[in-house]
Amino acid sequence: MIPAAFDYLAPTTVEEAVAALARHGDDAKILAGGQSLLPVLRMRLNAPEVVIDLGRIESLRGVRDDGDAIVVGAMTPHSVVGKDPLVAEHAALVSRAVVHLADAQVRHRGTFGGALAHADPAGDLGAPALALGAQFVIAGPSGTRTVAADDFFVDLFETAVGEDEILTEVRLPKHTGWGAHYEKFVRVAHQWPIVAIAATVRTEGGVIAEARVGLTNMGSTPLRARAVEAALAGQPATDEAVRAAAAAAAEGTNPPTDLNGDADYRRHLATVLTRRAVLAAAGA
Repeated sequence: MIPAAFDYLAPTTVEEAVAALARHGDDAKILAGGQSLLPVLRMRLNAPEVVIDLGRIESLRGVRDDGDAIVVGAMTPHSVVGKDPLVAEHAALVSRAVVHLADAQVRHRGTFGGALAHADPAGDLGAPALALGAQFVIAGPSGTRTVAADDFFVDLFETAVGEDEILTEVRLPKHTGWGAHYEKFVRVAHQWPIVAIAATVRTEGGVIAEARVGLTNMGSTPLRARAVEAALAGQPATDEAVRAAAAAAAEGTNPPTDLNGDADYRRHLATVLTRRAVLAAAGA
């Protein structure tokens, strides 16, 4: 299908983009990489009067070191994030997840901030961002504000970004030296995950000192497996200990039921995949 007619704006600064949003309100949609919005427009599931393309705002692209965090511009393509040495060294969990995201074409066009702002609970970036304790910088008419990952994902396809605001960058706290792994279960390659687990682990002498575990597609938003994290602390990085901790992976979750599996199947998958992800992250 062909999208309904719309006006097209391509601001070159964040201030211009925010002003355009304020001017057009509910009639406008933000275009980042377009991997989520363009199919919606083509199927006419949404028909905005104005599309505001962020692609010409250079300040929204790139990766930089900012002391205790790695900062990723919202318009940075997935392919750039996945190959960046700073991300690989200090936020390895994101590097592990990005390579599993869709296919090479989507990774080339899709953007880091766009995917997170879309907030699909089956998306591959929400759980790693949550596990790392990311912070989201949002620009609006009143200036900028920073939202913690725990407060960013509100509900299905809903985030803390207001209708008159734009996500500008994502701050990833450094987890230098932590092991990381993203375990994704699909029926066919490049599919949305039926369930996926993002795990990053700091070990000391074969013992798990700290662990962060994020769950993909186990509810209406990405989730932290906090019971697993607490159970892993101080435990040896062995199959037996990790298996026991992973048994709590589905606690507090509300996974969907669809053609790929029912909720009980996903709960079982979560425990199996958590064990695999944690052991791999711990180098066991």
